Amino acid sequence: MESLESRLELLERRCRRLQAVTLAALALGALGVGMALLRPVGASTGGELVASRLTLMDGQGRTRATLSAQEGGEGGLVLHDTQGRPRALLGVDASGSPRLRFATAEGSMLAELTVYSEEAPRLVLGNNGGSEFFSVGLMPDGSSRLELADGDGRPRAILGADEHGAPGLLLVDRKGQPRASLRVSPKDDASLVLEGQDGQVFRAPSSVQ
Repeated sequence: MESLESRLELLERRCRRLQAVTLAALALGALGVGMALLRPVGASTGGELVASRLTLMDGQGRTRATLSAQEGGEGGLVLHDTQGRPRALLGVDASGSPRLRFATAEGSMLAELTVYSEEAPRLVLGNNGGSEFFSVGLMPDGSSRLELADGDGRPRAILGADEHGAPGLLLVDRKGQPRASLRVSPKDDASLVLEGQDGQVFRAPSSVQ
């Protein structure tokens, strides 16, 4: 017959096992409650993935696409070439302006389309060296502007129309000085101004300033 001492020992072991099982159950319950509290408000349980950055790689482990969102409000999708270099961007900056950008393998901008203030789109083209040679855009005040630049990115020909639709053409030398101006005013008055290297100015009509 078992002694009283051995029976008490067996009972203590069973109590310890029961305590361990109870503590494990409580820990799992607390973990479940914590996960529920940490879940973002409005997050779906139907297979939705919530993350601030997602990177896609090819079979060789090279980055081919990156989708990210930053704390400042910026977010975008970047596409990479076979060498992992970023070549195309579709994003929104902190001010809410959307942008589409294409770049060379070295990172120089080749083409960029941006919409400012929800009403002012601007298209820019660049050369392989990163200099802008063409841009066209609509300003928030309703005026429009087209620029042609030289190899160094300096505007040389500017065609535009003011907020009233009056057109004008301005030709600039390498130093940035206006040399020829052709305009039609909002009242349909035409004017031409030519300036030579010696400072002589031709105006038609002569009353044009």
